[in-house]
Amino acid sequence: MLSYTLRVMKAGKNSVHLVGIGGVGMSALAQALLDGGATVSGSDRLLDGGDATETLQCLRRQGVALYPQDGSAIRPGLSRLVVSSAIEPGNPDLLAAKRHNVPVVHRARELADLTAERRLIAVTGTSGKSSVTAMLAWLLAEAGLDPQVINGAAVCGWDEQGTRIGSVRAGRGDWAVIEADESDRSLLGYAPAHAIITNRSADHFDAAETDRVFDAFRGRVGGTVIEDQPPDDALLPARGWHSGFHFEGVTFEIPLPGRHNGCNAWQAVRLARELGLDTHALARSLARFPGVERRLQRVGVCGGATVIDDYAHNPAKLAAAWQTVAGVFPRIAGVWRPHGYAPLRNNLDELAATFIRSLRPQDRLYVLPVYDAGGTARRDVNAHDLVDRLTPCGVSAAVVPDLETAEARLRLDAQAATALLVCGARDPGLPRLARRLAS
Repeated sequence: MLSYTLRVMKAGKNSVHLVGIGGVGMSALAQALLDGGATVSGSDRLLDGGDATETLQCLRRQGVALYPQDGSAIRPGLSRLVVSSAIEPGNPDLLAAKRHNVPVVHRARELADLTAERRLIAVTGTSGKSSVTAMLAWLLAEAGLDPQVINGAAVCGWDEQGTRIGSVRAGRGDWAVIEADESDRSLLGYAPAHAIITNRSADHFDAAETDRVFDAFRGRVGGTVIEDQPPDDALLPARGWHSGFHFEGVTFEIPLPGRHNGCNAWQAVRLARELGLDTHALARSLARFPGVERRLQRVGVCGGATVIDDYAHNPAKLAAAWQTVAGVFPRIAGVWRPHGYAPLRNNLDELAATFIRSLRPQDRLYVLPVYDAGGTARRDVNAHDLVDRLTPCGVSAAVVPDLETAEARLRLDAQAATALLVCGARDPGLPRLARRLAS
């Protein structure tokens, strides 16, 4: 039976409005809808604040109509309004949809419909799911399977020189590969043929609830679930900006650093082998993997220092990023912005412990104010609460009030054998900061 989305498209006009279209998940969905022939519009609070990000400009160039998030874009005849769990009940677009009897669909439902006619592989987990999705998608594409891919991060080069959102690959083959989000339990809306669960740790939920969510997801998978990690003796020793592993008598190398990237690639290869792909061909393809944007992405040089941009935002990801870069560079000067009040509040002690463990005496950390996307969040925690836990333990950390101050501090820290590490999620100013430094 045809999925809901495909039924609408075959019936005629298919017009979809996405609330929060500038986010990594919604912008990828917008690209996938465009690839399917839909008429797409969207709104975003960034636009309301006068910030037409590179992502929004890319969508606009492809014909997406962008509107203020004030309900003005919602009119009778719109096929549906798509929202994520971050959209609050009082959002003007959502209220307007109810007034005009426009159907409201969650992003996960829309994504499930888009991939309903394919054999679905879903990648989830607390950390690393965007990287594993990208690696697996790359391996399948290199093998000629031409998969549809909808991810939360862009494979370098898939943006076709800025003409499309690089986290999406149209594909005409039988397989679809998606990143499935656990933060709002929306991964339970999929029934994939196969899946990868990269790892489990407390982030959006405590450990017990995290296990319940992932166990429920496992029960929805029809075939293979890859969740185990490679044996320690299978992983190759660290070697500069490379990692790798041994598998089935073949040595695999990937041009990305860190033990975690070796583990990520191992899981991707494991599932690719379950699909019957040749081991030696997979090794050749993995060696050509171009990397993932904002995942330990080297963007250039500033004053002799190497500028690295990374999406790390929770304790596990921050530890992996900082410790990996520390294995290559004698000194790090880094900046990090908490991506929300609740994540900072819920992980404050673990974040402090992570930075205390990870920073060396020669390293420096600048913490920006919490990224405030508006809404009704409890604003009862801030960057000072973290730094006040770090400095008594000998960590060189300071709060910086804005991106401009962070840039000035990092430029003063720039010197040979140093990495300037920009970390954080959601804020589009962070990758811009990295590129300004590199320019």
